[in-house]
Amino acid sequence: MTARIIDGKALSDTVRAEVAERVKALSAQNIQPGLAVVLVGEDPASQVYVRNKAAACEKAGLLSRVIRMGQDSTEAELLDMIQQLNEDPAIHGILVQLPLPGHMNAAKVIEAISAEKDVDGFHVNNAGLLMTGKPLFRPCTPYGVMRMLESENVEIRGAEAVVVGASNIVGKPMALLLLAAGATVTLCNSKTRDLAAQTRRADILVVATGKPGMVTGDMVKPGAVVIDVGINRLEDGRLVGDVEFEEARKVAAAITPVPGGVGPMTIAMLLVNTLEAAERSAARQHQASL
Repeated sequence: MTARIIDGKALSDTVRAEVAERVKALSAQNIQPGLAVVLVGEDPASQVYVRNKAAACEKAGLLSRVIRMGQDSTEAELLDMIQQLNEDPAIHGILVQLPLPGHMNAAKVIEAISAEKDVDGFHVNNAGLLMTGKPLFRPCTPYGVMRMLESENVEIRGAEAVVVGASNIVGKPMALLLLAAGATVTLCNSKTRDLAAQTRRADILVVATGKPGMVTGDMVKPGAVVIDVGINRLEDGRLVGDVEFEEARKVAAAITPVPGGVGPMTIAMLLVNTLEAAERSAARQHQASL
């Protein structure tokens, strides 16, 4: 068996085209969805991510505003900037690029973002809504994974789904979205005993640990759908995922590559969340005018 490749780049292009069409519909109401991205410091990887997000916004017709703050900026200055963006009617989504400098409290910063503009889906209000199955915003990476499974016509209802990695950003919300879709979900963490025994049960296996090659081919159930969220740069410069791709593709029915898999979908779903925030804002304005 050789797994079919789930092409995240191609799917993200489709999603972005859909976003562009919905943006045109909003423009008829003189509304342009706006995303503000705040970058603190000079982290090279963060700078690349921010450039990619800004470029994707502009290509889809969204307003993109990048605010760069110095490494020595204070937490109070960052919180003040967030408050200004919360009050700006032209901005529908706010994203603070992580990681932040060590002298800043990331949780405090995230909670300062208006829940209605929290397009990352990390605010405690949005995390709670996701828990109830009625999310305002779905975190972008898990949201992208769900869209990928949908595009492949993967039967989620009744499936055994195993998520490896229990972060607040990917693992936990991923498990909740799969659970809401009817899967039986196992969420593994660094303390899980006999990880391979868990992963071998998975009809749907999502791996998000940040450890290159952590899941090997013999840990994959024959015919499984494997979603590799990890992206790791090796010493030789190659980008690889958390799954041993060449081994796993001989066993799985479908698998995402790295790069070109989940990564492009994360940015695409950020655009979707920003668009949805703008659409909700427009609906509120319309209701208020009645």
